Amino acid sequence: MLYIHHCTCISPQQTFDDIDLEKLHKPGNSKLEVMEPAYKGIPAGALRRMGKAIRMGVGAAMPIVKHVAPDGIIIGTANGGMEDCIKFLNQIIEYDEGLLTPGNFVGSTTNAIAGQLGLIANNHQYNVTHVQSGLSFENALLDAAMFIAEDSSLQMLVGGVDEISDYNYNIDWLGGWYKQESFEKQDFYKAESPGSIAGEGAAMFLVSGSPTNAFAKLDAMHFFHSTDAAMIANELSGFIKKHAADEPIDLFLTGENGDSRYTHYYQACECVIDQDISVARYKHFCGEFPTSSAIAVWLAVQAMNKGSVPAHFIKKPGEKTAPKRVLIYNHYKASQQSFILLSLP
Repeated sequence: MLYIHHCTCISPQQTFDDIDLEKLHKPGNSKLEVMEPAYKGIPAGALRRMGKAIRMGVGAAMPIVKHVAPDGIIIGTANGGMEDCIKFLNQIIEYDEGLLTPGNFVGSTTNAIAGQLGLIANNHQYNVTHVQSGLSFENALLDAAMFIAEDSSLQMLVGGVDEISDYNYNIDWLGGWYKQESFEKQDFYKAESPGSIAGEGAAMFLVSGSPTNAFAKLDAMHFFHSTDAAMIANELSGFIKKHAADEPIDLFLTGENGDSRYTHYYQACECVIDQDISVARYKHFCGEFPTSSAIAVWLAVQAMNKGSVPAHFIKKPGEKTAPKRVLIYNHYKASQQSFILLSLP
């Protein structure tokens, strides 16, 4: 379907530059905030005016676009630069629609990440942002796949980016989506209480239809809306029969997020998976946010190419310790479901 030639990630862990997947950084104030790098390659003047989401997205993409001029920039984000948006709206009230800060306005739209990246990279090709909440990144992948199905020589930059904004965090906190108690990260999945932990991050991928020099292959994906655990398990069973019957998967990577209200979704799906397959989880690594599946894809690529999965990800070990085919299952707020299947090329 798609071949991944380059990928980068900025997350709450050491995933940029010197990658270290073994060490885990503890959350602060019920938030897993990103470890922001020095953002080499972004002009200082532009960097000062960027909100956090734009910094993360552009910063993660710069190592790719400085070597390759992609034929399209496709970003998936649920909220974009929400923090800048709220600042701008507050200024409208504070200054009575007078002298407003243009930087906050420019950075307030969801397409600001893709737009700024196109401007800095001087890229005038296809430039679009998908905003479908928890399926934003999946729709960005689908968009790239449709282009490459028509012309396999195209190289598309696809990414998923979301930040923790005070506005969204407060709303989700009041909505019961985050845990009210403090806890250590190693107890994340044992809390047996409602809510997860807020996260953020950015992952970028250079994809094409050519297997030459590719790190991984995206074989298939399927996403849909449902709150019925039995139906989700049935969809997963059909997905496996269709795409992984001849080449079985080695690792089942899930977005289990410590929210006791929705653990049964993952349990239902794990019952579909063969008993000898390893089961791993990743939300303790990056937290919960709409486009966290982009981080999962990045982690899957790392695991397949390194030939191992750090122990803290593993929920249930399987027969194979070096994964060559990974199936990702994630849901966002119990309604948006997605499966992504990756393998070594």
